[in-house]
Amino acid sequence: MLVYVLQRLASVTVILIAMSILVFAVVNLLPGNTAIIMLGSYSTPEALAALEAKLGLNDPLAVQYWRWATDALTGDLGNSLVMERPIAPILWDALQRSAILAIAAIVCVAIIGILLGVVAALYEGRLTDHAVSLFGYLGMAIPEFFWAIVLIILFSSYLGWFPTVGYEPLSAGLWPFLSHLVLPVVTLTLTLIAHISRLTRSSMLDVLQSSYIRAARARGLPERVVVMNHALRNGLLPTITVLAQDFGWLIGGIVVIESVFAYPGLGRLLIFSIERHDLPFVQAIVLVVTATFCLANLGADLLYAALNPKIRYGASSR
Repeated sequence: MLVYVLQRLASVTVILIAMSILVFAVVNLLPGNTAIIMLGSYSTPEALAALEAKLGLNDPLAVQYWRWATDALTGDLGNSLVMERPIAPILWDALQRSAILAIAAIVCVAIIGILLGVVAALYEGRLTDHAVSLFGYLGMAIPEFFWAIVLIILFSSYLGWFPTVGYEPLSAGLWPFLSHLVLPVVTLTLTLIAHISRLTRSSMLDVLQSSYIRAARARGLPERVVVMNHALRNGLLPTITVLAQDFGWLIGGIVVIESVFAYPGLGRLLIFSIERHDLPFVQAIVLVVTATFCLANLGADLLYAALNPKIRYGASSR
């Protein structure tokens, strides 16, 4: 297991290095000049040349990348061209807010999606199974912004239960904090729960038809013990992997939801940076999103091993 963890950490490191090189290269190939963005279109050639020399924009790309990467390792992600402030504190605040939204959504998706999938598998071919399948089809067919609009109209405009936009920190009070999370979290849950429930159902059906489940039932074990102690443990393996990937996607990929609800998270910050051509900010956000996705997949692999001890990680290296 230790060998496997070290191998996965090494692969994550390689992926992060490769992604950082790719992101840096792509951003620097985009049209536009950082010095012009900072000084404006009507700046003098002398001022542009002086700023380019100060920022090291005349250095080879390899030198610029090395300088940026070494600074990033120390937590210095540079300064925003638009806000003229250090990127790291702003990015950290946005990441925390997106993480709150992502964790709340993924917990709801895991609990409800797994429960629906297990129930559908246990009642295969019955009305309950058809109802869960229909819900799954609707969830995958209807885009997330539609759910967001419906929830805003129903629970905000009509009933007035929850605010439509914004974010309140926990220091402002428990209810203001939770009330701003309800609609975005419900929207994300409705979007992701469909394929989680269908994946869990499919995996559980395969496990329930396996020989060791039939042997457990033949020994007279109660159905609850067969499902909870034997079937569910192996049936959740594919679901855990997908949930980890969904969490990585939620951190940086909920641009639509954060835009609809004006939620000040990482996705909305990315749109803000792209629209204003704030290249250092774009680089930093993409790097953080990549790191989060890699770590989420690493966590999924470790949970995979914990749930299924028969998997002998690192055996090939012996």
